[in-house]
Amino acid sequence: MLEVSAVIEHIATAAVYVEDQEQSLDFWTKRVGFTLHRDEEMALDARWIEVGPEGARTHLVLYPKALMEDWEERRPSIVFQCEDIEGTVESLRANGVEVSDEIRDMRWSRYATFKDLDGNEFLLKGELGQPST
Repeated sequence: MLEVSAVIEHIATAAVYVEDQEQSLDFWTKRVGFTLHRDEEMALDARWIEVGPEGARTHLVLYPKALMEDWEERRPSIVFQCEDIEGTVESLRANGVEVSDEIRDMRWSRYATFKDLDGNEFLLKGELGQPST
């Protein structure tokens, strides 16, 4: 058996491919409520932008589609945990975010989906047993 000498501590980033980094930054910080964690020049007309919940160790990178020829094949599959899924859905809707019609109960959790400005879809996961509206 192969012995592993290093341990992965956490996921650092997950890329979301966007058309306009500035509009996406505005969406994630002003509508979703994430914090800007890093913003550095990466290439001509492109920046390395990381956003995420306050204090989170894992961040989303708002990566420009223009730098990835195969961006359409690299769709994100990201799930965000919510303590209060109803309150989160209500807040996102109030901020103009496109959220699925209803919160659904599954055997594993409660969930809803939302989309960013580029049509990328994300899952909101809440715990079972939270009150329904």
